[in-house]
Amino acid sequence: MTIRRWACALLTLFLTTGAGARAPAHDAASPGPQRVEFPSLDAPDGLAIMLPAWWFRAPTEGAPSRAPAPVVVMLHGCGGMLNRNGEPAERYRDYAALLNAQGWDAIAVDSLSPRGETELCTQREGTRKVTQIQRRRDALGALEWLASQPGVDASRLALLGWSNGGSTVLSATNLNHSEVARSRTRPRYAAAFYPGCETEGRRGYRPVSDTLLLVGLADDWTPSTPCQVLASEKSGYAVRVEAFEGAHHGFDGKAALTLRRDVPNGVNPGQGVHVGADAQAREQSRQILIQALQQAFTR
Repeated sequence: MTIRRWACALLTLFLTTGAGARAPAHDAASPGPQRVEFPSLDAPDGLAIMLPAWWFRAPTEGAPSRAPAPVVVMLHGCGGMLNRNGEPAERYRDYAALLNAQGWDAIAVDSLSPRGETELCTQREGTRKVTQIQRRRDALGALEWLASQPGVDASRLALLGWSNGGSTVLSATNLNHSEVARSRTRPRYAAAFYPGCETEGRRGYRPVSDTLLLVGLADDWTPSTPCQVLASEKSGYAVRVEAFEGAHHGFDGKAALTLRRDVPNGVNPGQGVHVGADAQAREQSRQILIQALQQAFTR
């Protein structure tokens, strides 16, 4: 083995065993999320990509310690995790607060910045600079790393993704991918808002856990029909689809409905896609998500 390969292998081992990953201190009084880093399973040239993430811990109400907590891994869409200030965008902060209110931790993972990208939405399918293979390995790396962290209940982990990140949820929970089948840590539950379901549907979806798909029937970016077809396949776990009439892509956000002509993908390539909130679908989908996670984490 050359010195370079030996050094890369040693460093990757150091990172993946947790010694090289930076974890947050357990400070119940700390305001806001704590920035951490952990290794992806994506390791070009034998050296793991280090992923920045923001750990939102549930409040402990002044207690000096707490029981190990469930953790929900949040996987961003093609627009990335960060706002212009380099912090998690409003959507992910809102969901973190929603999850924290239930006593669960949430961790928001950034797959783009460490690879030199800020967004994928305007990149045509098949030419995107960050692939689903890479994002799947990021999600698997997050689960594996969290399972080794103090204060985490490794038996109660969940994946939650939006759009491109929702597709990652499906990819990271599909046993037809060999690295998923080999994974030492599996989520208790998986949920995805308006994912692209065609790729995993064509592959054949064999989930590692019960899965919830929240989709809009008016979505012209990632249409709902492939998700309904995917859910109809028989597997060992339940794949549940909740579809919202008249809801477009991004229905769970707050921004008004708009036509994005800069997006080359979608149902009508070259004509743009509609993105925007639907207040009723937003509230209903959040209630459904929380109820599903409550059931998963208490069984």
